[in-house]
Amino acid sequence: MDNSFVTADTISVNLIAVLVAVTEGDPRVLTVADASALPSGPLELGHGSLQAGLRAWVERQTHHPLGYVEQLYTFADRDRAGLTGQRVIGQRVISISYLGLTRERPAEAASHPRWQSWYDMFPWEDWRAGLPPLHEAIGVRLAAWAAGASGKIREARWQRAAITFGLDRVPWNEELILQRYELLYEAGLVPEAPDCADPVPGRSMMSDHRRILATGIARLRAKIKYRPVVFELMPDSFTLLQLQRCVEAIAGLRLHKQNFRRLIEQQELVEETGASANSGGRPAKLFRFRREVLAERAVVGTKLPLSRA
Repeated sequence: MDNSFVTADTISVNLIAVLVAVTEGDPRVLTVADASALPSGPLELGHGSLQAGLRAWVERQTHHPLGYVEQLYTFADRDRAGLTGQRVIGQRVISISYLGLTRERPAEAASHPRWQSWYDMFPWEDWRAGLPPLHEAIGVRLAAWAAGASGKIREARWQRAAITFGLDRVPWNEELILQRYELLYEAGLVPEAPDCADPVPGRSMMSDHRRILATGIARLRAKIKYRPVVFELMPDSFTLLQLQRCVEAIAGLRLHKQNFRRLIEQQELVEETGASANSGGRPAKLFRFRREVLAERAVVGTKLPLSRA
């Protein structure tokens, strides 16, 4: 990562894509530059709109067309690094990020795009098999960081750690992924932090791309609870178990099978295709998303039953 500085008096606008797919129960993000960056590029005069510019850059870098896309967040912190990872003194770098949902397919281009599990970047976020082994170690590191302060600062640090990481019997909130990453950054426990000497496990990314990725995951984890966007990640026909595994992959939690199926059926989001999938055991019914439901009523989402299996 290049942390050198040069001087300039300009403003640049970058477009960054968090492009997500779920493949065989694994939540994946499309990356470039040896998985160290998200697809991105500068807004150019020839781009008809921000989204048109984003689509052009993603397709140019990855040869992967974009489907469902929504604007995510605008990052405009002072002295942010540009697309090369270099910070330019006096330059304001504005990054407009987008969340895209798609289905994975091999992508080949000069920049060597790669689909990467987002749990490689955030291994502490995967609770599908129960409490991650890394969780306790992070708690110890954060306790030491909090103890390094005094008085009210020490108390405030530990309170934030307990709330964000589910420590001291505080329930785990899967939507706080951005707050957890930012806390680790502040504590100097991720390699992107300026004074990090001993980072916790997790693949780093250039500039603030891991922070942008965390923002995208947090948005998606929240949105699947009130909008049926999960179906943008599914094939045309699927089993209810495949649908459940996709939702679990995103949430990082194991769901109660019967509760999940009951809620999906009550909301009339899917319908049987009349075909079955043969996986070697009892054939499973195939379903499809009822897209007309979007026009029939205001959809309230999947209302995830987040109890453990």
